[in-house]
Formats: sequence, C-alpha cells, structure tokens
Amino acid sequence: MTAVTLDPRRWWALGAMSLSLIVIGLDLTVLNVALPTLATELDASTSQLQWFANAYTLVLASLLLPAGLLGDRYGPKRLMLGALVVFGLASAACAFADSPGELIAARAALGIGSAFLIPLSMSLLNILFAPEERQRAMTLWLMANSIGIPLGPVLGGWLLDHYRWGSIFLINLPLVAIGLLAVALLIPLTPGHRSRRIDVPGILLTGAGLVSLTYGFIEAGERGWGSVWAIGGIAAGVVLLAAFVVWARRTSDPLVDLGLFRSAGFTWGTVLATMASFALVGLLFVLPQLFQAVQGADALQTGLRLLPIIGGMLIGAKAAERLVTVAGARVSVVVGFLLMLLGLAIGAFTGVGNGYGFTAVWVSLVGVSIGFTLPPMNGLALAALPIEQSGSGSALIQACRQVGGTLGVAILGTVLNAAYRNHLDVGGLPPAVADAARESASAGVAIGSPALTRSAREAFVHGMDITLWVCTGLALVGIVLALAFLPRRTSPAEPEQQEVATIGA
Repeated sequence: MTAVTLDPRRWWALGAMSLSLIVIGLDLTVLNVALPTLATELDASTSQLQWFANAYTLVLASLLLPAGLLGDRYGPKRLMLGALVVFGLASAACAFADSPGELIAARAALGIGSAFLIPLSMSLLNILFAPEERQRAMTLWLMANSIGIPLGPVLGGWLLDHYRWGSIFLINLPLVAIGLLAVALLIPLTPGHRSRRIDVPGILLTGAGLVSLTYGFIEAGERGWGSVWAIGGIAAGVVLLAAFVVWARRTSDPLVDLGLFRSAGFTWGTVLATMASFALVGLLFVLPQLFQAVQGADALQTGLRLLPIIGGMLIGAKAAERLVTVAGARVSVVVGFLLMLLGLAIGAFTGVGNGYGFTAVWVSLVGVSIGFTLPPMNGLALAALPIEQSGSGSALIQACRQVGGTLGVAILGTVLNAAYRNHLDVGGLPPAVADAARESASAGVAIGSPALTRSAREAFVHGMDITLWVCTGLALVGIVLALAFLPRRTSPAEPEQQEVATIGA
C-alpha cells in the first residue's frame, strides 16, 4: 500500500467531526429535561414518554454495523454528509411534532443519523492520523462524544424556562449546519473498497439481534427481569447473534470479520471499553436522581453538577497520553480502573447529609478514571483494524459499547430500584400513595409528606450506595482482565500500512 500523506488540516478535520458529534451527546440528555413538559403539551402517556428515548436507542443499535460496512464500501465522507442532513431534518421534525407518534418517528430518524455519524467519524481516525497521533485524536473524539451530555440539561433547562419545548431540538440545527460545511471542506473523499459485497443476511441477523437484545435490556430496566418481554427480547437477541456467528464463519465476506477477535488488542480493548461504558452510563443514570431528589437541584443545576465528570475525563485523558507513550496502554488502563475503584468506593459511603462538595470529589475521580481508560482502549482496538475494515470495525466497537451502556442502565437500575423499595418506609400510607412513592425517589419526594420525603431520600441513597459497590466490583474485574490479557506493550502499525488520505479531495 501507499504511504500516508499527512495534511496539517487533519486536525481541522477532527474538529469538523467533533462538531457533528456534540449534537449527539446533547440529544441524549436534553430530552430527559423536557419529559414533564412533553407529558402535558403532547398529552403523552408514560409508555409514550419511554418510547421517545427507546425509538432512538433501538434504531441506533440496529444500524451501527450496516453503517460501518457502507462506510468501508463507499467511503465515509458522503455518508457523513447524508447523516448530518438526516439528523438536521429529524431535529426540525422533533421540534414541530404535534403528537407523540410524530415525535417518536422523528426520534427514530435521529437514531438513523447517529448510527452513521458515530462509527464513520471514529473510522476516519484510522485514515487521517499516523499511529503516533491516534491517542490524542481518540481523546479529542471521545471528548466531543461526551461534552454534550452535561450540556444537554444546562441548555435544555434554560431553553424550557424561556421558549417553547421544541427549542431544545432546534439547538441542533446551527451545529449541524456548521458540521455540514466543515465536513464538506475538510474531510477527505476516500474511495472506499467496492470489492466488499453487501452481506444482507448478516445485516438482517445482527440488526434484529441487536434490536432484540437492546429492547430486552430496556424492558428489564423498566419492568424488571421477570418481564416476559425482557426475557423474550434477550433470548431472541442471543439466538439471532449466535446465528450470525454461524453465518459469518461460513460466508466468504461477512458483515463483521470474526478474525478481528484473534487480536488481543481489539478483543480486550473492546471488552474493557464496554465495561468502562457500563460503569459510566450507570453513573449518569444515578447522579441526576441524586442531585434532584436528594440534593434539591433543578434541571439546569443538575447539568452543571455533571461537569466535573467531563473535567475529570479531560485531565485523565491528557495524563493518559503521556503514560501510554512511556509505559503502554496496559498500564494506563490498570491505573484507570484503580482510580475508578477508588472513586466509586468513596461514593458508596455517601449519606443523605453529604452535600455536593463530597459528591464532586468522587465524581471527578471517576471522570479522571474514564480518561485513563476509554481513549487507550478505543485506540488499542482501532489500531488492530485494517484500513479497509475501519468502518465495520469501528461500528462493532460502538455496538458493543451501546449494548454495554444499555445493560448498565438495566442492571444498575434494577439494583437501585430493589434496594430503594426494600428500604422505603410506606407504613400507614394509602395504597395508591405507597405505590406512587415506590416508583422512584423523585415521586416519593413530590408527594410532599415530610416523613415520606425523608424516607425516600434515605432509601435512594442506600440504593445508590449498593449500586456503586456493584460498579466497584466491576472495576476490580477490569483490573484483573487488563493485567491478564492486555499486551504488555503495543507497537503501532507501520506508516506504510496506511493508505493515502488527501484532505479536501
């Protein structure tokens, strides 16, 4: 292959991708702030409120792998431009939806745009950057993925206080417009690899399998692990994905090359990144409830209180860049999981009387741990990908993280809810009031009884502490796996293995 031609504008190209990714992070959390408003403005039921989020998640899960394959076949630039257009139009459709059904459909369309933007932008890191630059590029890419998460409640809360609810989706449009211009001017037009055929059976099996698995985990989180829909969805997902593995071994050009898993860097980089995502998404599920139900924060304050996670990630990622250079990714990941274990263990001693200052300390520490863990793990997995499989390989990494995050919310949500309900004192309350209080700490506090409010807060903190101990155990497993299976030192691919990437073509 031809040696890579590095253009100084590749960092501007990364900036273009980052703008595109910020809107995805914003969209993930801005909806949560608006749910009470949507319930009244659109007369949406509880089930419809859940589907505002689930429609997005399920479409995203089903299309990640096909999006990666199409990126490899046709080149990522055109598909990213198309995905941004879809994302912008879907955002406008969300903003002007007049019924729950319209909003659910528009949210599904947002999932289509995200399913292409996430893996294709990640695959470009393999094409644009030399091996020694990818750690820094991956760090910036992950920051762009993450920074929108706390900004969603901040911007959403402010917009809901001043404008119609549809404004929370219209904020995507300026960023999409800038992203379109930047991608068109700065992202290279790579030719793709047309020799790869479209694996239609593989697409159908993995799409149906990931949707079923994700749906099962969502149902388990909302209805409990005894739900027929949860068990059926998970079982169907496992069967369909197992069928895909059998198919992939027999076909000559499968959707996902299972040979990638022969690389320790790809396999354990993906597994450990998924475990870190499990803990991070679970934490982001727990913290807003702590801030609002126990510490009395509103939506805007909740977003601001999440910022230490991002600040910690920035600090950790910067330190990890140097540590990886000196000692390798394995050491950085072990340090990251050690810091995660420490931060989560401190958080597990949270009491009702602890203020935000105590929370900020251990939350920041967990944020630092994510910075030490995720960029090196994603970088290690990405480095194992051949250029012609950058899209499909990146999509596989992201699909695993997506499933891990959904599983994290389901499992940790179940642990939290069970501990909360077992600890909550509803003695002497009317059955309807007791049932409402058992739904969540926020519902218990909203009832307004001083005794129930105190009990709900104590029960939630008790449940959160148990949940954090579960995450602490996961961090310990991460340390063991990293020490046992990660390569001691990784040698980046030689430059001559890379293809030409001419910016602005």
